[in-house]
Amino acid sequence: AIKFGLQSFTPAELTALRFLIACVPVLFLPRPNLPWLSLLVIGLTLFTGQFLLLFFAMKFGLPPGVASITQQIQVFFTVLLAALFLGEMPTARQSAGMGIAFAGLAVIGATIDAELTWLGLTLGLAGALSWAVGNVLLKRNPGVPMLPLVVWLSLVPPLPALAVSLFAGDGSLITAVAGASWTSLASAFYLGALATVAAFALWGRLLARYSAAQVAPFSLLVPCAGTVGSWLAFGETFGVWRYVGMALILLGVAVAALPFSWLTSLQRAAART
Repeated sequence: AIKFGLQSFTPAELTALRFLIACVPVLFLPRPNLPWLSLLVIGLTLFTGQFLLLFFAMKFGLPPGVASITQQIQVFFTVLLAALFLGEMPTARQSAGMGIAFAGLAVIGATIDAELTWLGLTLGLAGALSWAVGNVLLKRNPGVPMLPLVVWLSLVPPLPALAVSLFAGDGSLITAVAGASWTSLASAFYLGALATVAAFALWGRLLARYSAAQVAPFSLLVPCAGTVGSWLAFGETFGVWRYVGMALILLGVAVAALPFSWLTSLQRAAART
C-alpha cells in the first residue's frame, strides 16, 4: 500500500495524508486522560518518526518486501528498551529467538545491492527504532483506552510531515490529492483508517495487557504477508541469501514467541503409553 501511495505522493505528503485521515474520529472520541506532552512525545515516536523514516527509506532504495522484514526489528528494539527502562527481562528462549532473528537481519544486510541501498536500509532501521520507543512509551501508560489514544495521537504527525514537505520543496498537499491516482488515494485511506486506527488500537491493547517480549515477536509474521504481497503486486523476487535471512527471522520469532506446550503434552502422552 505504501508503494502505491508513493506513486502519487512524496514520503512527507503520504505521512501527512495518512494521519489526517486517521485523526478524523477526534470529532467523536474524547481525549484520553493523558497530558498533552505525553500525547506529543508518543505521537512523534510511534507515528511521526516511524512512518516518515519508513516512507523515505522506500523512496531511497528499500524494496517493499525487504521493508516488511527490516521494520520488524522493532521487536528486538522494543524488548531491549523494555528491559532497560521497564524491567521486563526476556527469558532465555526469547533471547535465543532474538539472536537467531538478528542473524537473519545480518544475512539480509549482506545482500546490499543496487536495489537495496545502505541509505534505504539505515532509514528503515531508524524507523523501526522510533516505533520501538513509541511501544515502550505506550506501555508506560497502562489503562488508557487504545482506540481514542491512537486517534488522538494521529493529530501529531501531519504538522511535522507538512513542515518536512515544505522544506523539501513539495507542492501543496491539496494539489497532490487532486492529481493523485485512485490507487494512491485508496492506499492513503487504507493506511489511515485500517493500518493506523484499527491495527494500532489492537496492537496497543495487546501491549497493555501482556509483556513486550510476549507480544512484539508476533509482528515478525508481517514479512510473510509483505513478501508475498510484494511478489504479487510488483513481481519482487529475491536472491537465495535474502530468503535465508527472512527464514532465520521467522525461525527466530517461532523460538521466541510461539508456545511449545503442545510438544510437552505430546511427550507426556508418549510417556504414558
